[in-house]
Amino acid sequence: MIEGSCCCGTIRFELKEDPSMMGMCHCSRCRKVGASSLVFVKSDKFEITSGRNKVATYKAEPPYKYNRCFCSVCGTALGEVLSEMDSFPINANCLDSEIKIENKFHEFVSEKPSWFKIGDSAKQFNEHPHE
Repeated sequence: MIEGSCCCGTIRFELKEDPSMMGMCHCSRCRKVGASSLVFVKSDKFEITSGRNKVATYKAEPPYKYNRCFCSVCGTALGEVLSEMDSFPINANCLDSEIKIENKFHEFVSEKPSWFKIGDSAKQFNEHPHE
């Protein structure tokens, strides 16, 4: 079992298996909310175990497609923990347990600040990956 939580511990969740993929988002929105390292989880393997009523949502506007959820107590960016999709991204930094996964892609590199240098060989996309 993989456990995760927000900074204050109000919101807690569990994954029944390792995330399917990891990616880095460089869009201004993800950078500003502090959730650039994202892991993708399957909805049937993800469960919020406490604090669901404290999850707040910021609605996405194009070109972005994922809403972002936050802890309404401490402000921790959680990713899209309330998604109804089969697979969705959550903030990798919220995982309290170790996972065995490596970064597979960088998205929105067109919005990456010049001071940030990508240091791995993962695929790069100007917007959302099309693969």
